[in-house]
Amino acid sequence: MAAAKPSAFTSVGTVVVPLVALVVLGFTWGRSLPGPMVALVALCLAGAVLAAVHHAEVVAHKVGEPFGSLVLAVAVTLIEVALIVTLMADGGPKASSLARDTVFAAVMITCNGIVGLVLLVGAWRNGVAAFNTDGTVAALSTVATLATLSLVLPTFTHGVSGPEFTTAQLAFAAVVSIGLYLLFVAMQTIRHREYFLPVTRDGEVLDEDDHAHPPTTRETLISLALLLASLIAVVGNSKGVSPTIESGVEAAGLPHSVVGVVIALLVLLPETLAAFRSARNDRVQISLNLAHGSAIASIGLTIPAIAVASIWMDGPLHLGLGATHMVLLALTMVVSALTVVPGRATLLQGGVHLVVFASFVFLAISP
Repeated sequence: MAAAKPSAFTSVGTVVVPLVALVVLGFTWGRSLPGPMVALVALCLAGAVLAAVHHAEVVAHKVGEPFGSLVLAVAVTLIEVALIVTLMADGGPKASSLARDTVFAAVMITCNGIVGLVLLVGAWRNGVAAFNTDGTVAALSTVATLATLSLVLPTFTHGVSGPEFTTAQLAFAAVVSIGLYLLFVAMQTIRHREYFLPVTRDGEVLDEDDHAHPPTTRETLISLALLLASLIAVVGNSKGVSPTIESGVEAAGLPHSVVGVVIALLVLLPETLAAFRSARNDRVQISLNLAHGSAIASIGLTIPAIAVASIWMDGPLHLGLGATHMVLLALTMVVSALTVVPGRATLLQGGVHLVVFASFVFLAISP
């Protein structure tokens, strides 16, 4: 991932904006906000997203790939998990399906929305978008396994009435989810790191980024701290605007699950922008690392977290998908497999993924 170019925003704004966003978050957390304050929170949210992307690029340029992609994916997901648990704790009966809706939305956004976008950008610039088949196939198989075990099986188990796991089944799903996630991270960063590095159209692996000198350790640590501050501001301010989103959804007569989709879109904005910029810099593999890594982390970290949180939370925990969403998940996995196996994609593959993503959004609005 190339280092960010110096600008007025990157030199001043990326330091000031996260701090301002955190101050605004502190004053608005847990309060009912009038229209002007909602607009201010939304402005801080947008600024924090841009700051997060910049600082993620700085950290990534220092630690190299695929560690850089992992930093942003894990940081976003950990804070996203905290947001889900918080909303479930005070969300009432409507929160029973919040984890499922948010995780499934994250899978659709990353595996179709982000992947489709970066393939379009990469293929538009070079005719084809090239990436490392070994790493991408491994990541996709991990996403498919985690999604099936955590989001599909609860619909078909018989221990509890409804799309739920029993306590033992939920504990098993949590253990295998975190175990598979840790195994994937070990393969990505230690055992087979070369599988997740960017490649040229001729298949040559690019191990170093020669576009700029890496930042100093001090600069990297500052950017890491500001990255975490930015992500906390993104997720916290997303929660701040969520009541307004919920009101708008209810006023429009839309399903409550749309709220989870909108919040997932907001939370994943930093990764979307980072993936877009990597694809624009001919680093499609880095973009795919971000997309698939975020999907894996979203499931692999969320399921164990809600399994623990369910100990003290009342009410059902609906994890199983309905028929429509299972069809979309199956279509996503089939299309993704056909896309990644050749190691090269054209504009057509990018367009197919975006059509699947648009279908998900449309069916969320009009089920």
